[in-house]
Amino acid sequence: MNRTIRSGLMAVISAMLVAAPATAQDGAPASLGNLKPRPAEIARLATQSLLLGVVRAGDMLVAVGDRGTIMRSPDGKLWTQVAVPVHATLTAVDFADTAQGWAVGHDGAILHTDNGGASWTLQRYDAAQNQPLLDVVALDTTHALAVGAYGLMLATADGGQTWAPVNAPALLEEGLHLNAAIRLGNGALLVVGETGLLGFSTDAGASWKRMPSSYDGSMFGALPVGQSGALVFGLRGNVLRTEDVQGGYWTRVDLGSVQSIYGGAQMENGTTVLVGADGAVFLIAPDGTVQRRQYEVDAGALGGGSLSGVLPWQQDLLLIGEAGPALAQVAGLKT
Repeated sequence: MNRTIRSGLMAVISAMLVAAPATAQDGAPASLGNLKPRPAEIARLATQSLLLGVVRAGDMLVAVGDRGTIMRSPDGKLWTQVAVPVHATLTAVDFADTAQGWAVGHDGAILHTDNGGASWTLQRYDAAQNQPLLDVVALDTTHALAVGAYGLMLATADGGQTWAPVNAPALLEEGLHLNAAIRLGNGALLVVGETGLLGFSTDAGASWKRMPSSYDGSMFGALPVGQSGALVFGLRGNVLRTEDVQGGYWTRVDLGSVQSIYGGAQMENGTTVLVGADGAVFLIAPDGTVQRRQYEVDAGALGGGSLSGVLPWQQDLLLIGEAGPALAQVAGLKT
């Protein structure tokens, strides 16, 4: 199941957020087997807290964020927080189908659900390494890829029973932050990160090569374009697009802004929506025309906080960020 959101806000603030410490037993080293992570609290104001990732799971929306928060909603308005066995900030979520999905976050936490996000089990936890995971892409119900800070890259081929480091020296030898991973229309994988890092795999992540980049700053997220292309976005409003990632030719999309972009989505009508710092919302039409729009938010205001992602939902846009989730109506935009 392809996501239509790429959350990159956490790539900026991850180092500033400190997840609640786990409780070690008998001074044992940090691992899932000998630590008891503190579970997330059911919070009265969870819908007003930082959210960093959201995805559809069948007819439900599932969102993750600060302090181990995971919430579900049938309509984008009424949200219910679910029990989560870890208090660490969760940065991303993805589903392979309507039932099977993964969420990742601080302390190297990886959570799995087999019932559409109604309940979650902890598959990995390593607070000692201080390497947050920043994104996850579910390839199918048994295969998934997770990426994170300081070159952390893990994969599973057994539904998450085991998570193993990926052998990708071209991407990992410098210890750069890997901020996002996506699957292209043709099934190839793309990873983006610090210093314009672009990692590319055509064999489901078995081998990787580093692609040339025309921008040497941080990229926080990416969206697939057509069968073999992609749009990547990041620091100071930098957006690049290509029709063929493997071809290596990227063109710059001028937003007319230096506000950093943290998330994006593609509409069925071909419009791309990008969101970011200070509540910025940009629309990129199929012909490349860029417009910045104001939005009206149902049942409350997001204020001046940054937006981490956007998801098309019925005739509206679901925006998430520092102030939680909100449905937005953008004038003139048809999803």
